[in-house]
Amino acid sequence: MQCHYCDEEAAVAVEKNHIKVGLCKPHLRERMEELSDTEWLEEFQSQIDDALE
Repeated sequence: MQCHYCDEEAAVAVEKNHIKVGLCKPHLRERMEELSDTEWLEEFQSQIDDALE
């Protein structure tokens, strides 16, 4: 799957309500930074970091 924002290969894909979006590592990190003010993000980011290693 291709990244939603660029032509790179998606490192992760997320599906909600039958819509699937892929993100490459750099764009995933950018989106995570934008969400950094939310409480659930710390646990989710840890899971993503483990998956991307």
